[in-house]
Amino acid sequence: MSVDGLCPAVYSTRLKISSEGSKTVMANTTSAQKMVRKIASRTAVNKSRRSRVRTYVRKLEAAVQAGDAGAAQAAFKTVESEMMRAVSKGVIHKNTAARKVSRLSKQVRTLSA
Repeated sequence: MSVDGLCPAVYSTRLKISSEGSKTVMANTTSAQKMVRKIASRTAVNKSRRSRVRTYVRKLEAAVQAGDAGAAQAAFKTVESEMMRAVSKGVIHKNTAARKVSRLSKQVRTLSA
């Protein structure tokens, strides 16, 4: 099986290194090889989604740190929608997102009060 195009993180977890040091793919059947490819692409997409949420959270925290209530309110709206989108895509658990949104909204409320 050709391993070109696989995400390096997934590639390394899906490989078995023999005693001679050569790398062999663990997937033996064509369906298993296809699953390796699918998992690699899903992992890349989910990693991107998770990173996107973290970026928006950082922007919100920067606005809160600066004390800018208007920017914090606007950033909170985008954080909340991105967080719920990640929940709907299965990247983040629903309760985790609810807890984080609640804590962020508390920060924004104390800033604007």
